[in-house]
Amino acid sequence: MSASPIRIIGIDPGLRNLGWGVIECEGSRLSFIACGSVHSDAALSLAGRLRQLHDGLAAVLRDQAPAEAAVEETFVNRDPQSALKLGQARGVALLVPALAGLSVAEYSANLIKKTVVGAGHAEKAQVAMMIRILLPKSEVRTPDAADALAVAITHAQHRGRRDIQARVAAEPRTKRG
Repeated sequence: MSASPIRIIGIDPGLRNLGWGVIECEGSRLSFIACGSVHSDAALSLAGRLRQLHDGLAAVLRDQAPAEAAVEETFVNRDPQSALKLGQARGVALLVPALAGLSVAEYSANLIKKTVVGAGHAEKAQVAMMIRILLPKSEVRTPDAADALAVAITHAQHRGRRDIQARVAAEPRTKRG
């Protein structure tokens, strides 16, 4: 008996470009579905830009119909203003799939790189190269889309462990021993 395919969207948050990538996972087999970026207009106010990201990502979710979502965690930035703006874009990346009723997982950049490349401090070019190897039919046009596909692949590889941990945590203490 084989598991039914699960459609996963990976999201790479950014205020200028929010990358997204959709894959299907059936057992250990991964298939490319689609990828791209949602762009915001730098001439708009921050609120206007966040709305563009929200509306664009909501449209992607409607079009692609994923069952689960995964978002890259934000790394600490030296520039506090940039970190705050990225955090707000990341909030949109978490909120939109949650509003659509999807479970949303989060993964660190190091875990994503380690899962896809095998090294936690890999360069973006190495990640993009591995995406082409792992998803040979992918049509990746931007680094943000490649990063988003890496997030989706990471979720596909780690989602089973997360499910087990959630079930164990939900069990009554007396059952666990």
